[in-house]
Amino acid sequence: MLFRNSKLRLNRRSLSSSVADEYWKRYRIKLKDKAAVAGIAQAGDLVVRTLNMIGVHIAPGITTDALNTLVHDFTLEHGAVPAPLGYRGFPKSTCVSVNDEICHGIPGPRELREGDIVNVDVTSIKDGWFADANRTFFVGEVSPEARRLVDVTAQCLARGIAAVRPGATLGDVGHAVQSHAEEAGYSVVRELVGHGVGHAFHEQPQVNHTGRPGLGIVLVPGMVFTIEPMINQGGLAIRRLDDDWTVVTADGSLSAQFEQTVLVTEKGVRSLTPYPL
Repeated sequence: MLFRNSKLRLNRRSLSSSVADEYWKRYRIKLKDKAAVAGIAQAGDLVVRTLNMIGVHIAPGITTDALNTLVHDFTLEHGAVPAPLGYRGFPKSTCVSVNDEICHGIPGPRELREGDIVNVDVTSIKDGWFADANRTFFVGEVSPEARRLVDVTAQCLARGIAAVRPGATLGDVGHAVQSHAEEAGYSVVRELVGHGVGHAFHEQPQVNHTGRPGLGIVLVPGMVFTIEPMINQGGLAIRRLDDDWTVVTADGSLSAQFEQTVLVTEKGVRSLTPYPL
């Protein structure tokens, strides 16, 4: 396993040459320099502001398409482009997933109802740089069961981020998420994962939300990727709807998700789409 059992000197020279070259050749992971990080962080700031804006409008009676319009207009007004629009044929500017919808929900005429939980996923392209984050919101008053699921899912993301540091592995990140979710009695979606981001919407590496400590790619400074656990109240089985996008729980149970874009720094981790967890 690359660098796991060797002493890696994590300095600027090594990152700009041997380590960067090795990670590209072996994993097709493109480590980010200061300019790239600054660009992604700028896009990330807009993503967070967009999520904060949309949270104000989450209420019973609003349609998921109205939420999409708000995201679309806000993104354009701030000199950016919504990455989902047209991506592999996706017809909208954001994904809005309600209750048993795990991810990739297509906005439409559906009205939110009291007690729903709804995830809004925003990816913005600002000056050519991509950043990606999502949050699950409460629609009015929700049940204690729904609130607990959402709270635990946010905790899973926080634990995944806390596991990120130079010398740790992607398996450490996945284990941090999986162990917390399963201890709470929930299931972790396996088929859908986090991903590298920055130069493009989806880059290497793939970031599983399950794993074993010490296994997987070793984290080094300059890696940028999303952690986005999808946690089901019931079983882990999923199915895709006929629209070829929306993924739901097979048993109809609730699902929640939180996501941030993170950077491996020389000393630990920095979220490029920070919001409180």
